[in-house]
Amino acid sequence: MEGVMPQRLCVVAMAATLDDLRRQRDAAFDADLVELRLDALPPAELDVAGALQGRRTPVIVTCRAQWEGGHFAGSEEERRQVLAQALDRGAEYVDVEWKAGFHDLVRGPQRERIVLSHHAFDGVPDDFAQRAREMRAHGAGVVKLAAMTHRLSDSATLLQVARAVQGLDETGPGRAIIIAMGQCGEVSRVCPSRFGSVWSYAGSVAGIGQLDPRMLLDRYRFRALTTDTRLYGIVGRPVGHSVSPAMHNAAFGATGVDGVYLSLPAVDVEDFVAFAHAFSLSGASVTIPYKVALKDRVDCVDPLARDVGAINTLRMDGDRWQGTNTDVAGFLRPLTDRGTVLRDMRVAIVGAGGSARAVVAALRSVGARVTVHARRPQNACALAQACGDVVAGAWPVPEGSWDLLVNCTPVGMHPDTGASPVAATGLAGLARRTVYDLVYNPLETQLLKDARRAGLATIGGLDMLVEQARDQFLLWTGIRPEAAVMREAALARLAEFGATRES
Repeated sequence: MEGVMPQRLCVVAMAATLDDLRRQRDAAFDADLVELRLDALPPAELDVAGALQGRRTPVIVTCRAQWEGGHFAGSEEERRQVLAQALDRGAEYVDVEWKAGFHDLVRGPQRERIVLSHHAFDGVPDDFAQRAREMRAHGAGVVKLAAMTHRLSDSATLLQVARAVQGLDETGPGRAIIIAMGQCGEVSRVCPSRFGSVWSYAGSVAGIGQLDPRMLLDRYRFRALTTDTRLYGIVGRPVGHSVSPAMHNAAFGATGVDGVYLSLPAVDVEDFVAFAHAFSLSGASVTIPYKVALKDRVDCVDPLARDVGAINTLRMDGDRWQGTNTDVAGFLRPLTDRGTVLRDMRVAIVGAGGSARAVVAALRSVGARVTVHARRPQNACALAQACGDVVAGAWPVPEGSWDLLVNCTPVGMHPDTGASPVAATGLAGLARRTVYDLVYNPLETQLLKDARRAGLATIGGLDMLVEQARDQFLLWTGIRPEAAVMREAALARLAEFGATRES
């Protein structure tokens, strides 16, 4: 967009040796700035001149005190000398903690190169805006405030602080950085422009919610995002395992739609609602445990979602939230694409939870003969009674009683990948029948492996996941992305999860 400055990224370099620190610094060639965390260096390696020498990217020199979450164990005077030396040797910025004092640096002639920082690790203080006002009075070039978030709505509180900070400087908008630390603060990392922040931080500092630089730049298309970018996300708890952010952000990139999709680990429904209103959320995917609770909070629920009794998709239409369920069509499409004739087909559903309800609704809509099987017979009976035209069957699933078997339980999901809801012996002699497992991590579950070895057709959960996501994207944007775009993004994310587990 013409006239809109791209968001800026600062990559954090922190290492136990000066050589490693310089390697990290130089590897961040696509960053706008690099933060050199000198406090992680042992005294024998702490060489300010060496850290700055040969840099090709502007840097922020930081020597964080232990009392502000850092590693420096020396005296405060020693730390002040490190920071003063960094200023004298031409570091573009030097980070100084507000509580440290160091007035000769903060109020000195090079104050425009000072990032005056304050970190609240216990949560968002009630007087955070007042603290910002006091920090701004020092005249530092940039004021940085970071607070640990425990709820999505904490980010909304920090958004109000950001707006207050921007109005503190009578000569114009203040140069500020507002960071919502923790898993609930992703929006401040991905969309710093929403907070008026002059840059965002990325790296691998544990426990504060930093994102990988490549993930920010590539998956979230960080530099293309502006204050006008529409926000979407997946609301649930937990959501860290979800591949939906990878799929939807890939679709935004492929279609050219100005949107970004975030992880939204809401503590409860009220937490999500407060966040959605504060950030003008345009739409959301809904997952466990909020599919039913949010159905009761939206302004309008379509008949299909009402029949299922749960929603998996929210869309903002003007000032009204609409709820729908794309799981139904998402489940059916991999079957119909294979030419499967479902009318009068005998279908065994394994499980009686929320996923099973959507699958039952889908199969009833095409005239299949559905039987529900569950380890707790009362759950199968309850689902059969609630849905109508459905039978509660025995447990375990009787051999040969079905033509299509659908696993709607998490059995076989990582990390318990050796488990299966149906014994391999129960699949023998059932050639030309189909097993459909909604689990997508791993891609081929033990159930699918056993079915394939027995000569049965198989369908994995990733097929349904992609199809329901394509329908969500269509509802939000009017565009149905290519299935291959979302599938490839999901596979790449699953590979990352696997690499993380192995390491």
